[in-house]
Amino acid sequence: MIDLYYWTTPNGHKITIFLEETALPYTLKPVNIARGEQFERTFLRYSPNNRIPAIVDHAPADAGDPLSVFESGAILLYLAEKSGQLMDPSLRGRMDVVQWLFWQVAGLGPMAGQTHHFVHYAPEKPQYAVDRYVRETGRLYAVMNRRLADRDFLAGDYSIADIACYPWVQPERQLQDMADFPHLARWKGAIAARPAVQRAYAIAKTVNTKPTASDEEARRILFGQGKEVVR
Repeated sequence: MIDLYYWTTPNGHKITIFLEETALPYTLKPVNIARGEQFERTFLRYSPNNRIPAIVDHAPADAGDPLSVFESGAILLYLAEKSGQLMDPSLRGRMDVVQWLFWQVAGLGPMAGQTHHFVHYAPEKPQYAVDRYVRETGRLYAVMNRRLADRDFLAGDYSIADIACYPWVQPERQLQDMADFPHLARWKGAIAARPAVQRAYAIAKTVNTKPTASDEEARRILFGQGKEVVR
Protein backbone atom coordinates (compact mmCIF):
# COMPACT_ATOMS: atom_id res chain seq x y z
CA MET A 1 0.00 0.00 0.00
CA ILE A 2 2.81 2.44 0.95
CA ASP A 3 6.05 2.82 -1.01
CA LEU A 4 8.71 4.31 1.27
CA TYR A 5 11.67 6.01 -0.40
CA TYR A 6 14.26 5.77 2.32
CA TRP A 7 17.85 5.97 3.43
CA THR A 8 19.46 5.30 6.79
CA THR A 9 19.32 8.81 8.26
CA PRO A 10 17.42 10.14 11.28
CA ASN A 11 14.65 11.42 9.02
CA GLY A 12 14.44 8.06 7.29
CA HIS A 13 14.26 6.22 10.61
CA LYS A 14 11.24 8.28 11.65
CA ILE A 15 9.11 6.68 8.96
CA THR A 16 10.26 3.09 9.38
CA ILE A 17 9.61 3.42 13.12
CA PHE A 18 6.07 4.66 12.45
CA LEU A 19 5.32 1.94 9.92
CA GLU A 20 6.69 -0.78 12.17
CA GLU A 21 4.69 0.56 15.11
CA THR A 22 1.41 0.62 13.20
CA ALA A 23 1.89 -2.45 10.96
CA LEU A 24 0.82 -0.49 7.89
CA PRO A 25 1.96 -2.53 4.87
CA TYR A 26 4.84 -0.91 3.01
CA THR A 27 7.54 -1.55 0.46
CA LEU A 28 11.00 -0.17 1.18
CA LYS A 29 12.66 1.57 -1.76
CA PRO A 30 16.21 2.55 -0.81
CA VAL A 31 17.60 5.80 -2.21
CA ASN A 32 21.37 5.91 -1.73
CA ILE A 33 21.90 9.60 -1.05
CA ALA A 34 25.68 9.12 -0.81
CA ARG A 35 25.71 8.08 -4.48
CA GLY A 36 23.34 10.73 -5.80
CA GLU A 37 20.23 8.61 -6.31
CA GLN A 38 18.12 11.41 -4.82
CA PHE A 39 18.63 13.36 -8.06
CA GLU A 40 17.09 10.72 -10.31
CA ARG A 41 13.97 11.87 -12.12
CA THR A 42 11.77 9.10 -10.74
CA PHE A 43 12.52 10.12 -7.18
CA LEU A 44 12.17 13.84 -7.91
CA ARG A 45 8.56 13.24 -8.93
CA TYR A 46 7.87 12.38 -5.31
CA SER A 47 10.40 14.60 -3.54
CA PRO A 48 11.08 17.84 -5.43
CA ASN A 49 13.53 18.93 -2.71
CA ASN A 50 15.74 15.89 -3.55
CA ARG A 51 15.73 14.69 0.04
CA ILE A 52 14.54 11.49 1.68
CA PRO A 53 12.13 10.32 2.89
CA ALA A 54 9.12 10.36 0.60
CA ILE A 55 6.14 8.06 0.34
CA VAL A 56 3.60 7.07 -2.27
CA ASP A 57 0.27 5.88 -0.88
CA HIS A 58 -1.43 3.62 -3.41
CA ALA A 59 -4.68 3.58 -1.43
CA PRO A 60 -5.36 7.12 -0.23
CA ALA A 61 -8.51 7.86 1.72
CA ASP A 62 -10.13 9.72 -1.17
CA ALA A 63 -9.86 6.59 -3.38
CA GLY A 64 -8.09 8.65 -6.01
CA ASP A 65 -4.78 8.23 -7.77
CA PRO A 66 -1.70 7.32 -5.73
CA LEU A 67 -0.71 10.19 -3.47
CA SER A 68 2.90 11.17 -2.83
CA VAL A 69 4.09 13.04 0.26
CA PHE A 70 7.57 14.40 0.99
CA GLU A 71 9.15 15.89 4.15
CA SER A 72 9.33 13.63 7.19
CA GLY A 73 7.06 15.72 9.40
CA ALA A 74 4.36 15.90 6.73
CA ILE A 75 4.65 12.15 6.18
CA LEU A 76 4.23 11.39 9.89
CA LEU A 77 1.20 13.66 10.09
CA TYR A 78 -0.32 12.11 6.97
CA LEU A 79 0.23 8.55 8.15
CA ALA A 80 -1.07 9.26 11.65
CA GLU A 81 -4.26 10.68 10.19
CA LYS A 82 -4.57 7.86 7.67
CA SER A 83 -4.12 5.13 10.27
CA GLY A 84 -5.78 6.80 13.23
CA GLN A 85 -2.76 5.84 15.32
CA LEU A 86 -0.07 7.65 17.32
CA MET A 87 -2.03 10.91 17.35
CA ASP A 88 -4.40 12.04 20.09
CA PRO A 89 -7.79 12.64 18.39
CA SER A 90 -8.89 15.38 20.80
CA LEU A 91 -8.36 19.03 19.87
CA ARG A 92 -5.94 19.82 22.69
CA GLY A 93 -4.15 16.50 22.52
CA ARG A 94 -3.70 16.80 18.77
CA MET A 95 -2.25 20.28 19.11
CA ASP A 96 0.22 19.04 21.72
CA VAL A 97 1.44 16.42 19.25
CA VAL A 98 1.58 18.84 16.31
CA GLN A 99 3.47 21.49 18.29
CA TRP A 100 6.21 19.06 19.29
CA LEU A 101 6.36 17.60 15.80
CA PHE A 102 6.89 21.08 14.35
CA TRP A 103 9.42 21.82 17.10
CA GLN A 104 11.46 18.86 15.93
CA VAL A 105 11.39 19.63 12.22
CA ALA A 106 12.09 23.34 12.77
CA GLY A 107 14.55 23.11 15.66
CA LEU A 108 15.97 19.83 16.90
CA GLY A 109 16.60 18.33 13.47
CA PRO A 110 18.26 21.34 11.82
CA MET A 111 20.35 22.29 14.85
CA ALA A 112 21.50 18.74 15.58
CA GLY A 113 22.18 18.28 11.88
CA GLN A 114 24.49 21.30 11.88
CA THR A 115 26.22 19.86 14.93
CA HIS A 116 26.82 16.64 13.01
CA HIS A 117 28.22 18.57 10.07
CA PHE A 118 30.66 20.81 11.90
CA VAL A 119 31.77 18.22 14.47
CA HIS A 120 32.13 15.23 12.15
CA TYR A 121 32.25 16.24 8.49
CA ALA A 122 33.53 19.78 7.96
CA PRO A 123 37.06 19.69 6.49
CA GLU A 124 37.86 22.65 8.72
CA LYS A 125 36.16 22.91 12.10
CA PRO A 126 35.59 26.55 12.98
CA GLN A 127 35.33 26.67 16.74
CA TYR A 128 32.60 29.29 16.65
CA ALA A 129 30.35 27.02 14.56
CA VAL A 130 31.07 23.95 16.69
CA ASP A 131 30.34 25.86 19.90
CA ARG A 132 27.23 27.49 18.45
CA TYR A 133 25.55 24.26 17.37
CA VAL A 134 26.68 22.08 20.27
CA ARG A 135 25.34 24.66 22.73
CA GLU A 136 22.06 25.05 20.86
CA THR A 137 21.62 21.29 20.68
CA GLY A 138 22.20 21.17 24.42
CA ARG A 139 19.57 23.84 24.93
CA LEU A 140 17.08 21.80 22.91
CA TYR A 141 17.91 18.70 24.95
CA ALA A 142 17.17 20.77 28.07
CA VAL A 143 13.80 21.83 26.64
CA MET A 144 12.89 18.18 26.12
CA ASN A 145 14.22 17.22 29.53
CA ARG A 146 12.05 19.84 31.23
CA ARG A 147 9.00 18.76 29.24
CA LEU A 148 9.54 15.12 30.21
CA ALA A 149 9.96 15.82 33.93
CA ASP A 150 6.30 15.07 34.67
CA ARG A 151 5.21 12.85 31.78
CA ASP A 152 6.35 9.72 30.00
CA PHE A 153 6.25 11.14 26.49
CA LEU A 154 6.29 14.56 24.87
CA ALA A 155 2.54 14.84 24.30
CA GLY A 156 1.21 12.49 26.95
CA ASP A 157 0.88 9.15 25.18
CA TYR A 158 3.56 7.88 22.81
CA SER A 159 3.02 9.66 19.49
CA ILE A 160 4.54 10.86 16.24
CA ALA A 161 6.14 13.69 18.26
CA ASP A 162 8.31 11.13 20.06
CA ILE A 163 8.99 9.24 16.85
CA ALA A 164 10.15 12.45 15.17
CA CYS A 165 12.51 13.42 17.99
CA TYR A 166 13.99 10.07 18.95
CA PRO A 167 16.38 9.51 15.99
CA TRP A 168 17.83 13.00 16.46
CA VAL A 169 18.80 12.51 20.12
CA GLN A 170 22.33 11.20 19.59
CA PRO A 171 24.35 12.45 22.55
CA GLU A 172 27.66 10.84 21.59
CA ARG A 173 27.63 12.44 18.13
CA GLN A 174 26.33 15.75 19.46
CA LEU A 175 28.80 16.09 22.36
CA GLN A 176 26.10 15.97 25.02
CA ASP A 177 26.24 14.27 28.41
CA MET A 178 22.97 12.50 29.13
CA ALA A 179 23.69 12.72 32.85
CA ASP A 180 22.66 16.35 32.48
CA PHE A 181 19.26 15.29 31.12
CA PRO A 182 17.89 12.46 33.29
CA HIS A 183 14.28 12.70 32.11
CA LEU A 184 15.39 12.71 28.48
CA ALA A 185 17.64 9.71 29.16
CA ARG A 186 14.72 7.79 30.66
CA TRP A 187 12.55 8.67 27.63
CA LYS A 188 15.26 7.62 25.18
CA GLY A 189 15.74 4.30 26.92
CA ALA A 190 12.01 3.57 26.93
CA ILE A 191 11.72 4.23 23.20
CA ALA A 192 14.86 2.25 22.38
CA ALA A 193 13.30 -0.75 24.13
CA ARG A 194 10.19 -0.75 21.93
CA PRO A 195 10.17 -3.78 19.57
CA ALA A 196 9.07 -1.66 16.59
CA VAL A 197 12.01 0.70 17.09
CA GLN A 198 14.39 -2.22 17.28
CA ARG A 199 12.92 -3.65 14.07
CA ALA A 200 13.30 -0.30 12.31
CA TYR A 201 16.98 -0.04 13.17
CA ALA A 202 17.54 -3.68 12.22
CA ILE A 203 16.04 -2.89 8.80
CA ALA A 204 18.49 0.01 8.47
CA LYS A 205 21.41 -2.38 8.93
CA THR A 206 20.19 -4.53 6.05
CA VAL A 207 20.07 -1.46 3.78
CA ASN A 208 23.33 0.26 4.68
CA THR A 209 26.10 -0.59 7.12
CA LYS A 210 28.35 2.45 6.53
CA PRO A 211 28.04 6.06 7.67
CA THR A 212 26.30 8.04 4.94
CA ALA A 213 29.22 10.43 4.36
CA SER A 214 31.94 7.79 4.53
CA ASP A 215 34.14 8.96 1.65
CA GLU A 216 35.11 12.11 -0.24
CA GLU A 217 32.70 11.49 -3.13
CA ALA A 218 29.79 11.07 -0.72
CA ARG A 219 30.71 14.30 1.07
CA ARG A 220 30.87 16.12 -2.26
CA ILE A 221 27.39 14.91 -3.17
CA LEU A 222 25.88 15.58 0.23
CA PHE A 223 27.54 18.85 1.16
CA GLY A 224 28.49 20.44 -2.15
CA GLN A 225 25.01 21.05 -3.56
CA GLY A 226 23.99 24.42 -4.92
CA LYS A 227 21.37 25.81 -7.25
CA GLU A 228 22.82 23.87 -10.18
CA VAL A 229 21.46 20.57 -8.83
CA VAL A 230 17.84 21.76 -9.10
CA ARG A 231 16.79 20.87 -12.62
